Amino acid sequence: MNVVPTAAAWSAHDSRLVTVAALGIALIVLLIVIAKMHPFLSLVLGSAFVGLASGVPAAKIISNFETGVGSTLQEVGLLIALGAMLGKLLADSGGADRVIDTLISRAGTRLLPWAMALVAMIIGLPMFFEIGLVLLLPVIVLVTQRSGSRLMRIAIPALAGLSVLHGLIPPHPGPLIAISAVHADLGTTLALGLLVAIPTVILCGPLLGIALARWVPVGAPAVGAGSGSATTEGPGADSAVGSAVGSAANGAPPEGSAARPGTPRRRQPSFAVTVLTIVFPVVLMLGKALADILSPDAKHPAPVRTVFDFIGEPLVAMTLAVLLALLTFGYAVGFTSGDLSSKVGASVGPIAAVLLIVGAGGGFKQTLVGAGVGDSVAKLATGAHLSVLLLGFLIAVGLRLATGSATVATITAAGIVAPLAGSLSPTHTALLALAIGAGSLFLSHVNDAGFWLVKELFGLSVGQTFKTWSLMETAVSVVGFGFVMLLAALI
Repeated sequence: MNVVPTAAAWSAHDSRLVTVAALGIALIVLLIVIAKMHPFLSLVLGSAFVGLASGVPAAKIISNFETGVGSTLQEVGLLIALGAMLGKLLADSGGADRVIDTLISRAGTRLLPWAMALVAMIIGLPMFFEIGLVLLLPVIVLVTQRSGSRLMRIAIPALAGLSVLHGLIPPHPGPLIAISAVHADLGTTLALGLLVAIPTVILCGPLLGIALARWVPVGAPAVGAGSGSATTEGPGADSAVGSAVGSAANGAPPEGSAARPGTPRRRQPSFAVTVLTIVFPVVLMLGKALADILSPDAKHPAPVRTVFDFIGEPLVAMTLAVLLALLTFGYAVGFTSGDLSSKVGASVGPIAAVLLIVGAGGGFKQTLVGAGVGDSVAKLATGAHLSVLLLGFLIAVGLRLATGSATVATITAAGIVAPLAGSLSPTHTALLALAIGAGSLFLSHVNDAGFWLVKELFGLSVGQTFKTWSLMETAVSVVGFGFVMLLAALI
């Protein structure tokens, strides 16, 4: 069911369109990598080039781009903003620290890698990868020191947990973009994404960490050296250090630990309340998917389905989650209305660049679609007899290697294969979104900011970073795609 359908015969015009698309993507890559131009401007210029070189009228080029920006931000932009609000409240309330303290303090030495993977997956649900890494870094360092473990034995499970969720699980921008572009059902994609994510984290986290710790047998960087940059990059760094020390020394999370300097918070939310708040929107989205399965008649839905269809919509679910967080991570821990207003406002500023890139990526996607590139790619894939899932994965891999950006890879790959999604079943359309997400994580290297972030924060050499972080990212991509194809064969 996931094979590219029969298309019309290949023509010289199709060759021109594919060549123009390749040149447009190459132009974006050169502008980002060589000219160091901001991805937003690079995508705008790449869109203009593709439109003009494809023979699209100038007015239509502009309208295509504006339509792509609007439709992408309409579906994804609000969710990214709400996710940033939820992540900010989670961090500043001490909820993230509470999760870290509780799980680490209850895990023995042999279970520490597994606890770190679980911590990363919980913390990583509402947070961007970079924020989660900066928050977890001091914990990774001190847990490594106190347990006497090798650094990679503890670090790789945490990195894998953060990375897998970043690439595969909504409400992260990449998965949301892919879901929107190929018109997949979010609840179905979320459910299947969890089925892919959990075994992928297990294989590429705690288990792969055993081998990588032997291959690169480094210890934790000295606080103030490799990890020093982390303690100054985010408001949660020093607090995480303190909470980890308290957990390791006393075996239990101290009350009021991890207080952030300058924060009027008087107490931490409990572990149970924190976890329930984090998973609340995920539960609502999964509830919608379950209600649709149990009540398939869309024309005459049962009252329960009507309720779940409403509260399970991503925008509604995330809004309700933020409102809940204002209570559990806000008033309940001692923040005032003024404090919460300033924190919510502060959470939106840092994601402005993300929204610009996502919007421009949607514009580039629509430029490709408007020029007819998607139809031409469909014909090319038909001749090659490639699976749609494999095609989406390979395109995302190529773009990831070229640009270093998982978001750019996801946006562009999803736009290219979107015309092919109409031939797929709803389940396989969701798997296509996951295949693109898996491809977008492939082989982080020197053109990826995450590569340098991991290198500097852990005090590694370039070679050691390739042998650990880059290898882990490649494993996550390949293993995740393997599970996607397995589900495609079974469902």
